[in-house]
Amino acid sequence: MKPDCLLLKPLPQKAREALGHAFSVHEMWLADDPAALVSRLGAQCRFVVASGGAPCKADLIDQLPKLEIVGNFGVGYDSVDTAACAKRGIVVTNTPDVLNDEVADTTIALLLGAIRRMPQADAFVRAGKWPGGNFPLTGTLIGKRVGILGFGRIGQTIAKRLSGFNIAGISYHARSAKAGLPFRYYGNLTEMAADSDVLIVITPGGAATHHLVSRDVIEALGPQGCLVNVARGPVVDETALIDCLKTGKLGSAGLDVFEFEPKVPAELMALDNVALAPHVGSATTYTRDAMGMLVVDNLISWKEGKGPLTPVPETPVPPRTGR
Repeated sequence: MKPDCLLLKPLPQKAREALGHAFSVHEMWLADDPAALVSRLGAQCRFVVASGGAPCKADLIDQLPKLEIVGNFGVGYDSVDTAACAKRGIVVTNTPDVLNDEVADTTIALLLGAIRRMPQADAFVRAGKWPGGNFPLTGTLIGKRVGILGFGRIGQTIAKRLSGFNIAGISYHARSAKAGLPFRYYGNLTEMAADSDVLIVITPGGAATHHLVSRDVIEALGPQGCLVNVARGPVVDETALIDCLKTGKLGSAGLDVFEFEPKVPAELMALDNVALAPHVGSATTYTRDAMGMLVVDNLISWKEGKGPLTPVPETPVPPRTGR
């Protein structure tokens, strides 16, 4: 018999079919009574698939005493209670690397959109305003100093993309300096923001980074500065961000994530100096298929006793894996 797998949110079709070949899949969101489904599976369910929109928290974990592995659909896994999993010896996996290029491309698009005001230029043409005069001149990326908050795989991929532009330089802030990289490291985020024209946020979410980009950091960027967030919404103090954009203390912003998404403040949507996207950093068919297949490959590898392919560091892999 195929082992049970509790799927908390839909996967791309390709991955869903592959998951169904290897597991007896139970789709939580389709259940008439999700609580009854969890209760019924609790005695034997060893596999769960979670994602940012379908969290796997301690209350669910507690109801699954046989749970061995949580496959998270996404590189960010703040929606999974890794502390509860680690306490139980449950492995958590995520989907690194397969989305690096896509998120980096989205970052550059948002950066150029914010600085060159591309959404506003599009609206200008669509509104029929061009015959009445040219669109106002915009800022430029040329000669700008770029600081990157978070310098893991995606952050470094963004830096490679930016290296092809005529910018003044790239610096980064992370928990520690990384050896062998040709970029300046800042141990203090506010200092880096003060020395940057652009701040790109690509650090993990969670309690440790909540409002890490504070009012002081935003104001340090200055009236010509640009903030791009492709990480998690709560990393940035959204109230302070809106105030700084409205009062001219910050020049512009490109945002793919929001503090209470999918709710976006009306004040933010009304601003003319922002480029907004609905959390689409990795949202292409190609990349989402790759992410989904990596989730499935992790679970199959565990099921076959080979161990996980991409475990997260907070949940060490037990010496004996799978059955």
